[in-house]
Amino acid sequence: MDVSFLGGPQPQRGVGIVAPFDFALDRELWRWVPDDVSLHLTRTPFVPVETSLDLARLVSEHETLHEAVLALTAVSPETVAYACTSGSFVGGSAGEQAMTAAMEQAGEVPAVTTSGALLEALQELDARRVAVVTPYTKSVTDSLEDYLREAGMVVTGRSYLGLTRHIWRVPYRDVVDMARAAVVDSPDVLFISCTNLPTFDVIPQLEAELRMPVISANQVTMWAALQRMGKQAVGPYQALLDPVARRGPAAMDPEPNHEPSASYGPAEPYEAGEAYGPHEPFGGSVAQHPREPGGPADHGAPPPAALAGADLEGGESLEAYDQPHPPAMPDDGGGGAQPPA
Repeated sequence: MDVSFLGGPQPQRGVGIVAPFDFALDRELWRWVPDDVSLHLTRTPFVPVETSLDLARLVSEHETLHEAVLALTAVSPETVAYACTSGSFVGGSAGEQAMTAAMEQAGEVPAVTTSGALLEALQELDARRVAVVTPYTKSVTDSLEDYLREAGMVVTGRSYLGLTRHIWRVPYRDVVDMARAAVVDSPDVLFISCTNLPTFDVIPQLEAELRMPVISANQVTMWAALQRMGKQAVGPYQALLDPVARRGPAAMDPEPNHEPSASYGPAEPYEAGEAYGPHEPFGGSVAQHPREPGGPADHGAPPPAALAGADLEGGESLEAYDQPHPPAMPDDGGGGAQPPA
């Protein structure tokens, strides 16, 4: 049978991705990639350390990155990206720039890190006031804020989960809850940190609700990596990727009179099907998440706005409860307010 008319597979251009050993969202990265681009992923060596500042330093050592990029050169990528937010901001701006230089030296192609891509995205959106959502512990979240402030950004609010493992299992409804809690004091943009936190489908929904650009770690990484090879990232109505989206809901001023609410406090390590876990509020007593048994939702208080279902695919709509945000609590100087008990 003559199959010469098929002409062979479509020519592909490559992006090399260095990811931490516990990275679990390969498929999410692919969703931002056009059909004529292939991703070539490699992972850093396993180390028996949970998500923390120590782990961020271990997976971002120059020798580790050098070996990973060398392995990727075998398939001739046009650019390489380090897909790890904490690993690329833990050393501050100087550390991030040194990492990028080390990768470029090893691969002899343009390189980008997630945290470097974050600053490029904020510049693209002309944003200086940033609300931050993370799955991290307080210390790692603090380090992200330090990195942003060093770059001249103002962090207007934050929300974090306090997780040290299983971050990829966090459902979209929890990401949305954190986003609503973090958006205080009129930020220009919301940033959802951590390449191991699922965000693809929730971005356009949050932009429509919050009326501001929403960017995430994986999104900015792929956007910046593809830009370096003259390609555009793809995604459904996301302000960073589509100038038309910036003239839609994401370009509008934030709705007035948002009820202020800042960061959720530390949580127990996340397990599949588990809620946030107990939070330690200011004052010493334990406050339960509203979805926990015995929490405020069991005593007549309204639940936090949430998605109707977790793990949405293909841009399904969010169905939020029509309930007010919980009132704010006093700030502790480092984490913001806790949800009420």
